[in-house]
Amino acid sequence: MKSNLKGLRAVIYGRFSSDMQREESLEAQERDCRKFAHDNGVVIVGEYYDRAKSGTSADREQFQKLIADSVYGGFDLVLIHKIDRFARNRSDSINARTALRRNGVSIVSVTQPYDSDKPEGIMMESLLEAMAEYYSRNLAQETEKGKRENALKAKHVGGIPPLGFDVDPHTQKLVINCFEAEAVKLIFSRYLDGFSYGEIVKELNRSGYKTKRGDEFVTNSLHNILRNPKYTGVYTYSRSASKDVDNKRNGHRHKADEDIIKVEDGCPAIVSKEDFEVVQKRMQSRKRKPASYRAKREYLLTGKL
Repeated sequence: MKSNLKGLRAVIYGRFSSDMQREESLEAQERDCRKFAHDNGVVIVGEYYDRAKSGTSADREQFQKLIADSVYGGFDLVLIHKIDRFARNRSDSINARTALRRNGVSIVSVTQPYDSDKPEGIMMESLLEAMAEYYSRNLAQETEKGKRENALKAKHVGGIPPLGFDVDPHTQKLVINCFEAEAVKLIFSRYLDGFSYGEIVKELNRSGYKTKRGDEFVTNSLHNILRNPKYTGVYTYSRSASKDVDNKRNGHRHKADEDIIKVEDGCPAIVSKEDFEVVQKRMQSRKRKPASYRAKREYLLTGKL
């Protein structure tokens, strides 16, 4: 930490995650930052708070706004409670620090003091960043172990259940939501009858059905429903491919079969396995079909060249 901070302008950055943390933790972060500012003669000129945002990603609205605002020279310091409130990913932390330093802004952890301008401070900064990332990854690994154990017992492991299902509060297993299940049956039935996504969506909305989040259906709503084997009574977990180097996940990309947890009869069936398999083959064939065969107009040399 720099020896003399008196008179410098600072903003506070605070964050709490969606995992087991509450809004009150922001109050604790702010309280410690303001006490530090008061004790060191620092002038607070602004605040940036990200609520229910993971520190493993830099894709946080207020975090990005903080970096963008630093260009205008309105503050000299960013006060944070601890290093892990700033970022739990070393590369994100380094990139953000570099961007702020280019704009003449330093970061000060009010509970983990060190001087980043000195050699030992650089080492301490790197160590704290590594510890934050280690904690995050280790916690995720341990959490995943518990989820996999529950998945092997066909228990719902969190999040919103698929359309057509609810979660039994006692067994934590999926049970059929009768009204929503009719929507699922309609989707599979109409697709098998050759209806387009657009036609199916119109009928769903016209009939008063809603997505699991309570919204109207759109064409993108149907893909994952038609691909979900839970509707045949096969409970599955960990189907989606791992996150990429940018910490993003493509929900349409799936892991290899042997890496997916599958429990036969782990949940009640809504559609038959036979119908489900026909749908999968039809979706795959449409995916591979050349654009010329999907075109609405016919051209003289279509399919000839």
